[in-house]
Amino acid sequence: MRYKDELIRSMKWLGEKDNTLFLGQATLFSGHAISNTLVDVPKEKLIELPVMEEVQMGMATGLSLEGYVPITIYPRFNFMMLSINQLVNHMDKMKEMSKGLLIPKVIVRVAVGAKKPMDGGSQHTQDFTESIKHMLTDTKLVELTEPEQVFSTFEDAYNRNGSTVVVEWGDFYAEK
Repeated sequence: MRYKDELIRSMKWLGEKDNTLFLGQATLFSGHAISNTLVDVPKEKLIELPVMEEVQMGMATGLSLEGYVPITIYPRFNFMMLSINQLVNHMDKMKEMSKGLLIPKVIVRVAVGAKKPMDGGSQHTQDFTESIKHMLTDTKLVELTEPEQVFSTFEDAYNRNGSTVVVEWGDFYAEK
């Protein structure tokens, strides 16, 4: 089993669920490595967005409160940093703020940018996993380091009562 193939299998499985939607840049049209993991997701579930990271996270939270399970995609951790307000102060704290009445279920896919075959530089390849983990109180964060973790991580994220941030490694798409 290969890392990228497991991502494709996981996205296909999520795409078969009636209540899932996939949001982000280059979801409907190819543009980054994560795009290539959505090949088996029905096109009507792919919502192409312009570059508006904070709004994207807010949209995902709102959609989850309406019964959807959004999979919101950030091709680089550096870009997701623009949505930290929505992630940390809204989505992650909503259960506490609403005394358990509102529990968003969002799956956040974010990648640490690949450094091979070409290093995109520090603005595209930083790893903020530990920092984000310390900011979250209700949202689960899982780092995908092995192909064997991939499917079960997304299955758990879909089935749990709450949100999950899944950290992928761009270099592993080709290496593992």
